[in-house]
Amino acid sequence: MIRTCAKREDTWINREIIESYMRLHELGHAHSVEAWAGGELAGGLYGVAIGGAFFGESMFHRVTDASKIALLALVERLRARKFVLLDTQWLTPHLQQFGGIEISRNHYLKLLTRAVELPRKFSAD
Repeated sequence: MIRTCAKREDTWINREIIESYMRLHELGHAHSVEAWAGGELAGGLYGVAIGGAFFGESMFHRVTDASKIALLALVERLRARKFVLLDTQWLTPHLQQFGGIEISRNHYLKLLTRAVELPRKFSAD
């Protein structure tokens, strides 16, 4: 997923970042959510889970709205596993349409402190 997200003209995702996220995945912290259509990868996203917080890093789509489907699937997974924070890093109109809100730094730090201490698992055991 990270390599696919990096396939853009202008990207911040370099080799060092890819290798770091691959290691985080091996350690059970980095995860992807994918949307498939007709046996082809249509879109998706990846990020890092720590405690009850998920930090979304990047997303892409090849098929219209496929990244939206992946985002919806992510939110459903986080809700089912009782995560309390989905950090999208910045607020875009794309995220606002799904209920994304901007919060103050102080509020964020309070939520973050609580969230990372929660015993949550992103993946099923």
